[in-house]
Amino acid sequence: MRVLVVHGAGGYSAALWPLAALLADQKLDIAAVDLPLYGRTSSPDPSAVRYEDWVQLLVDLIAAEQDSRPVILLGASIGGLLACEAAAQSPHVSAVAATCLLDPGDWRARAHMTRFGAFGVLGRPLSALTRGRLARTMIPMAWVANLRKMSRDRELSRLCAADPRGGGARVPLGFLASYMRYRHMSPEMMTTPVALVHPSHDAWTPIELSIRVLQRIAAPTRAVILRECGHFPIEEPGVGDLIDAILELAGNLDDDGCTDR
Repeated sequence: MRVLVVHGAGGYSAALWPLAALLADQKLDIAAVDLPLYGRTSSPDPSAVRYEDWVQLLVDLIAAEQDSRPVILLGASIGGLLACEAAAQSPHVSAVAATCLLDPGDWRARAHMTRFGAFGVLGRPLSALTRGRLARTMIPMAWVANLRKMSRDRELSRLCAADPRGGGARVPLGFLASYMRYRHMSPEMMTTPVALVHPSHDAWTPIELSIRVLQRIAAPTRAVILRECGHFPIEEPGVGDLIDAILELAGNLDDDGCTDR
């Protein structure tokens, strides 16, 4: 059984590896990706990176590493819906686990995901104005994302916001605009099982936003609450809840003899 960990807009593979390593201890084959603009992945033209590149590169990576074993995508933060989108486009994904399902097409989600509160609702319509040179303008992700709510631990939140490979990375305005405008596959068309593993004390993305998406998914779903955890889940007993949920998901796939769809 393989698990591919997919970060969001304030993290990268090394930041998530302490959690991923706990899954490796359970005899799962773990990989964690650095998507363009984050971690150690380099891009020939960072200002040209767009959200659809993330989707395509993730689908390509899954295909390149395909073998006979089932693959679970574990998406963190906005990596949750990204993992669902990749699963919808790839025949090689057996299940998705997501810490949240944040749909940028939902005005309620936009009101929470940025530092601008209610003004974040305007992000999608205003994104249409991001063209030409403006789209290639690089800004710190911390200017936009509400990274102070990354964790219940203030020091960890500050560390994530300042980390040049994570929340402190610079991203082009065109990437943010493309994320806001991207039309993810309708949940009603989703055929891959999804487990929502949502932190109970997530001050950044309330669980109600994720449940709205989860309830629309046509495939089998399950919701697990990570007790005492913030958006970046590091607290017990929630970390144990996360490990147990992934192991149960893997066990169900193994019992079904499931590989590719």
